[in-house]
Amino acid sequence: MATKRKTVRKSAKKTPVKRAPAKKATRSKPAATKKRVGKSASTKAPARMEADVPSLFRINIEVGNLDEAERFYGSLLGLKGRRQAGSRVYYNAGPVTLQVVDIASMGMGVPHPAAKALYFLVRDLDAVFARAERLGCLSQEMVHGTRGGEITVRPWGERSFYAEDKWLNPLCFVEAGTTYPG
Repeated sequence: MATKRKTVRKSAKKTPVKRAPAKKATRSKPAATKKRVGKSASTKAPARMEADVPSLFRINIEVGNLDEAERFYGSLLGLKGRRQAGSRVYYNAGPVTLQVVDIASMGMGVPHPAAKALYFLVRDLDAVFARAERLGCLSQEMVHGTRGGEITVRPWGERSFYAEDKWLNPLCFVEAGTTYPG
């Protein structure tokens, strides 16, 4: 019987030892592969959908004098512009580049203003307002019952003011943390 026990014990020890690694290796590899495939597929599917959504990367403002516009926008935005070929100056405005183009110097006629205000998100609205005030470019239009060129909280909760360049491009500056997502 002692021999049988040893054999039984040996076989009992051998069987789990042999089967356990084989089962773990077989189970863990396909399971891990399946999980990775599942995660990759679910990660890739939304990425493809997002890739189809257009992203705004540059917006154009037409002006009649690039040197004057560069000084104006540099002062108002508190940024240094980057001169580009084709009578242009670029300003970084977050993920979107503000492209100021002198169409008059290119013989393309008189600049026409942007259709509606360009909205800039700023951390220090009061500092931008002070620069706009010094430049004399605060809007005189009425916006929801108040002068657009005054800092006010709009009915939708944004704290903002409106300005305008000499080429009649409307600009709006909104304080970060007060934006209305819609």
